[in-house]
Amino acid sequence: MTNDTAWYTLNNSYELDTPSLVVYKDRIAGNIRQMIQIAGGPDRLYVHVKTTKTPEVVQMLLAAGITKFKCATIAEAEMVAQAGGKHLIIAHQLVGPKIERLIRLRQQYPAVFMASLLDDADNARLHNQLFGEHGLVADVFIDINNGMDRSGHLLDAELLPFYQLLQTLSNVRSHGLHVYDGHIRDANFADRQRTIDQGFMDVAVFLETLEANDLPKPMVIAGGTPAFTAHALRADTYCSPGTCVFWDWGYGDQLTEQPFNYAALLLTRVISKPKQGLVAIDLGHKGVAAENPIDKRVRFLNLTGYELLSQSEEHGVLQVEDWDALQVGDLLYGVPYHICPTVNLYEELYVAENQEVRETWQVTARKRRITV
Repeated sequence: MTNDTAWYTLNNSYELDTPSLVVYKDRIAGNIRQMIQIAGGPDRLYVHVKTTKTPEVVQMLLAAGITKFKCATIAEAEMVAQAGGKHLIIAHQLVGPKIERLIRLRQQYPAVFMASLLDDADNARLHNQLFGEHGLVADVFIDINNGMDRSGHLLDAELLPFYQLLQTLSNVRSHGLHVYDGHIRDANFADRQRTIDQGFMDVAVFLETLEANDLPKPMVIAGGTPAFTAHALRADTYCSPGTCVFWDWGYGDQLTEQPFNYAALLLTRVISKPKQGLVAIDLGHKGVAAENPIDKRVRFLNLTGYELLSQSEEHGVLQVEDWDALQVGDLLYGVPYHICPTVNLYEELYVAENQEVRETWQVTARKRRITV
């Protein structure tokens, strides 16, 4: 075990159930300040809420002057609107019943700007039809595929006609481009920036093409957390980090130029010492994102000389060097490797201030549907 007076130590930990997730309010505030400083001001930020999923964090962002948000789901969009946000983008091309769901959410919050993404001409025409039937205009951004190959329109000869098509649809209003390059994650910042800049060259050429054709200059929303420090150096580009509000071990080790601090930790307790050298904890793969190999799921801050050997649904098994020092009931503080899906596993978060937990926040947007 390590020093029990560290920043993360909770004085009333005996009151807290495990496994659980605790967020440290002062560290969240510090990470928000760092985001604003890197961006050069709050107006350049479209903070992605897929990590935090809580109205209280949205309200902290609003209080810091950040007014624009990016969402992964309609539930996240509804959560932002409920929290007082007035400007959001759903970073997906909506299909099936999701189009009608967005229409209903727009009707419920008429004062909130809500946009989504498009990369398909037929879907654009469908948006035009459905929004028109409700007397609304679909606010959209063109999703650009500049190398990730997950979604978006290629930067090819068909992109300009698609852009021009959107200008002709009476119930679609195109605001700009959404360029997500989350596949670029070089550990060395200079290498990452070089790769990001190379991947952005065709975007710059397309913007010049629009100008040459006397078409409206679009907004450009680029990158996520890995590309944040690169795109922040690019003029006239909006940035959309999100993970850095809570931060995690994966990005903390990889994006070393980014000055964020861990603001969300897992709490777990030793529940058994089945044999010499082994302890069981109550953190199974229902309590931490398990999409990565076993050695990239959680890192404990107050334990040294250990290896996570296995996880089942409700258990984790650790091999530990100092087996005698650990007792059944001991509390461990762990940093998740990937915080975003980890948050989604919890209905509520403990909130720490001054090294004590006195409130909880509901993870409202872990739901697929809130009311709409």
